[in-house]
Amino acid sequence: MSGERRGWFISIDGPSGVGKSTTVQALHELLVQQGRPARRTVEPTHTALGAFARSNANTIHGLALACLVAATRYEHVEEVIGPALEAGELIISDRYLPSTLVLQQLDGVPVEFLLDVNQYVPLPDLAVILTAEPGLIATRIAKRGVTHRWHLDPTGPRREVDLYGEAAAYLMDRGVKVLVLDNGAYTPSDVARRIADALPALPIASVPSIAPPTPQGP
Repeated sequence: MSGERRGWFISIDGPSGVGKSTTVQALHELLVQQGRPARRTVEPTHTALGAFARSNANTIHGLALACLVAATRYEHVEEVIGPALEAGELIISDRYLPSTLVLQQLDGVPVEFLLDVNQYVPLPDLAVILTAEPGLIATRIAKRGVTHRWHLDPTGPRREVDLYGEAAAYLMDRGVKVLVLDNGAYTPSDVARRIADALPALPIASVPSIAPPTPQGP
């Protein structure tokens, strides 16, 4: 990302089973109804590199996986997010940096390393962190079925909820507007409306904040 940043960037993250993709879809549909065009994107991306990361996340671990995820993010920024922001678009990403700060820590990677390897990605203008009671998340995962190795840890939902709280605090310290929304207490449409209400009218210049401060441990 090298040009002027004129668009608006929303990231939506949260524990597995909390309803991120459903919320992204509901938000996109609501914005279309409001006449506010937005571009949807997702991590890992659907490029060759993103597909490799997605299909091998259960066999690549720790630092190696953290580097692979960071590589897919830099590609994502260069090919999708950066051009959209330079064009003045509203872009919504299903997963972004907060997911790395949670899932890769669960995989044993120090937060300091994660911040270092991701230090040149642009921060979102609005970071939405979806949450719910860990018991509800565990029930949803059980109904949907285990799809990756993080689901095998019975303490995973509680640890994810706690780490997403820390990720939200980190972003707020960097000046990012953060919405923490309980996706277990409200419908996806209600959550989407609360997100839409937090968005400014476009076009609007947004100010990127890239380099992280000295990180604190989890």
